[in-house]
Amino acid sequence: MAPSNIRDLLTAFNQSQDLFAITSGDGRIKIWDTVKGQVQTEFTDIVSEEDTSIFAKRERGHLSVDYTCMKWFTSERKKKRKLGCSLLVLGTGGGDVLALDVAAGQSKWRVTDCHAGRVSAISFARSGSSIYTAGADGMICEIDSLTGNLLGKFKASTKAISSMTVSADGKILAIAAAQMKILNLSDHKKIQKFSGHPGAVRCMIFTENGKYILSSAVGERYIAVWNIDGGKKQSASAVLAMEHPAVFLDSRCIDSGEVGDAGLYVLAISEVGVCYFWFGKNVEELRNAKPTKISVSSEDSLSETHRGSPAIFAAILQGIAKSASGQIFVASGLPVKPSFQKLLVHSGTDIKLSSSRDGVLLPMSQSLVKSKRGQDVQNRVVALDRANAEDALLPIPKIFDSHEKKKKHEKLRFDKDEVMADSEDSRSLSSPVKTKDGTVEFELDTGAICMEDRLRSLGILSKVDDQTIKSTLNSAAFKSIDIQTNMPQKKMRAAVLSMVPSDAYKLLGVLVAIWQTRSSSGNYVLPWIYSILVNHSHYVMSEEPETQVLSSLFKVTKSRKAAIQPLLQLSGRLQLVVAQVECLTCSH
Repeated sequence: MAPSNIRDLLTAFNQSQDLFAITSGDGRIKIWDTVKGQVQTEFTDIVSEEDTSIFAKRERGHLSVDYTCMKWFTSERKKKRKLGCSLLVLGTGGGDVLALDVAAGQSKWRVTDCHAGRVSAISFARSGSSIYTAGADGMICEIDSLTGNLLGKFKASTKAISSMTVSADGKILAIAAAQMKILNLSDHKKIQKFSGHPGAVRCMIFTENGKYILSSAVGERYIAVWNIDGGKKQSASAVLAMEHPAVFLDSRCIDSGEVGDAGLYVLAISEVGVCYFWFGKNVEELRNAKPTKISVSSEDSLSETHRGSPAIFAAILQGIAKSASGQIFVASGLPVKPSFQKLLVHSGTDIKLSSSRDGVLLPMSQSLVKSKRGQDVQNRVVALDRANAEDALLPIPKIFDSHEKKKKHEKLRFDKDEVMADSEDSRSLSSPVKTKDGTVEFELDTGAICMEDRLRSLGILSKVDDQTIKSTLNSAAFKSIDIQTNMPQKKMRAAVLSMVPSDAYKLLGVLVAIWQTRSSSGNYVLPWIYSILVNHSHYVMSEEPETQVLSSLFKVTKSRKAAIQPLLQLSGRLQLVVAQVECLTCSH
């Protein structure tokens, strides 16, 4: 059974942990209600409420969006009557930063080209209204959380920044580029630098008291703990070993507390979805502490049907119950159907969580129950929940053959006991007709407009048949023209100018008809259409609008333009599916 790899997932809990955001790289952002265990809303093709451009259409272009980081921002209420601001802030691979108002279900603001390249990190202070972002351009940007206005930016590194975090009091900022260093947010001057990570730092956080920084790099199976003491160069104070690299970090640092709960508590999630918990009364004790592991158990027979196995892909350290114990809120299972639970973790006691397959779609070949003879029982149904049936209820378009239009009606036969008494549910059926054998027949009208006839009526497809097109092109006036070959523009212009205007106009009509009937011929036909319109424009305009050639050309051009974006989205989706299939094949 191949382990899950959750490093490509972006997850975030809101401050009260009643909402959970997740995106898996396809541009869709799902917001889960952690109390009910249901999808509350889903964001795709996000358009800002201020954007009134005609190009801001909500088409299904989510596959073209590349989210690189995500953080849930919540500003504290200064007055009891004034509500706090809760926004889901995201960075993209193109350098944009946007905020979603989850409660309103819409985009709040968007900063276009905030960074010249990938946005690598988002962070903010516990109290304050500013959001800080870091990017591959080495810049740090400060954004107003309420308006989305760019308050300022400064060059923090000459190299790409891979990770960034702001202290709880908002006074200092730590970045990881070629090396890790701490900057003063007031004057942007370097305070301290660290050495020890040969790879790019993936995750980095300050402890609550601002005394330590925790970090983990790509490909490194440990967490480094750095002491902030103002020295010029500092090495790691402690190293916490893991079996796989970390993708998430959280911590609590209590200087003095009741019942001896003072100490440093560290939480981490590895790439394969295993949660680690450490406790130490000081850094020396933390260095020698053995981690407590929290993992998800799964049935092997079910796990083999999915890419990887159930795992913990999000967690947060809610609080400290007592000494060496922490309250952890986790999201586990599968990303398509996560389950949420609160755990009390004691240092030194590993925990195994059970996984549930409720609402998860299984293939027909997967048997849930076996009979005594060992044969698979195929009459079991696994229901889809809202998370898995995203587009299942959308109507499926039917294309009818023009030859089948002759069949005006079909007859459906039912037994008397099966006839529905409710007339409203059978309005699509005509009155029943009794037959000799005791059955009841309904006449169902299946007449439908042929797709090709509908397109012809709209002027998108040509009404000219192929035989007429061939005979026109083979006529003496057009024998010297071969539209199936790439002709130089000069020769094409000379050939068009040599024609009589009436013949050129006739050829224009044929070329438009060819383009309407054969979409693949556009590369050859369009240059000829362009040349005729340029060189015989006066005659073409004099013949319109009686022949409607230009009207047909406009309609087919408009329809092709409208189809480009959906086709590109379909191409991207197919590439994503193929890549996932290849990845699954390689893993097996």
